Amino acid sequence: MAYWLMKSEPSVYSIDDLERDGSTDWTGVRNYQVRNMFRDEFRTADLAFFYHSSCAQPGIVGLMTVSGLAHPDAGQFDPRSDDFDVRAKRDKPVWLSVEMRFKQKFSAALTLDELRRHAALADLALLRRGNRLSVMPVTPAEWRFMLALARRKK
Repeated sequence: MAYWLMKSEPSVYSIDDLERDGSTDWTGVRNYQVRNMFRDEFRTADLAFFYHSSCAQPGIVGLMTVSGLAHPDAGQFDPRSDDFDVRAKRDKPVWLSVEMRFKQKFSAALTLDELRRHAALADLALLRRGNRLSVMPVTPAEWRFMLALARRKK
């Protein structure tokens, strides 16, 4: 099993939206490194932190599970979509998405400031300067540490 942190702007798609919907295709990713992670590394039942980004209080707000493996992101084929890509063809897609299922919403967000205070998270990809990926791996040790922090906030 692998662990992930996946960012979404709550004004676009939030943990509340995922809780309401039950599951969603994680679409709109337009980064080759993340596309390759979707294709090569994501497995059904992997776990991910849901991270609200580009908002007043960025932070980890819940958990989700990979429920469907990488498949073509439909937006790349739709000229009306913000995710349209003229290079993408149905027989040769450029971009992928994965299906994510709601697991848990935290009672309080685990904020970026809180994460920065812990030496155990010094190597967390999210905290590295210049890291702008919307999806990133989390080590098992980081996962356990952050999950313990989130559970203490109840």
